Amino acid sequence: MENKEGFHFTYSAAQQQEVENIRKKYLPKEEDKLEQLRRLHAVPTQKAQRAALVVGVIGALILGTGMSLAMTEIGSALGSLAMVLGIAVGIVGMVLVALAYPLYNRVLEKQRKKIAPDILRLSDELLK
Repeated sequence: MENKEGFHFTYSAAQQQEVENIRKKYLPKEEDKLEQLRRLHAVPTQKAQRAALVVGVIGALILGTGMSLAMTEIGSALGSLAMVLGIAVGIVGMVLVALAYPLYNRVLEKQRKKIAPDILRLSDELLK
């Protein structure tokens, strides 16, 4: 770097590296093919996890509601009908919880089939 009197100085290698690292943060991001491949590969798993979590959590909440009806003071206040209703609601919750994993596998398989051409195209380009 030069100043008005003609003095010239340079930064050390460590300082130049730090300047480059800071500069990279402000440059526009360019996604290379490997980053695209990684991002595409993660999409099916994320969608499958979201679907399974939603169904599993809803099932657990329904199961808890059924248990509450069957085993607590709320159920006893409603009488013997609450026990039967609580068992029925609990069974519905158990079914939903049990369906979460098969749902995960099904969504994962469908999403992988959906993006397979893009994954194969990008991987072929990277392997050449």
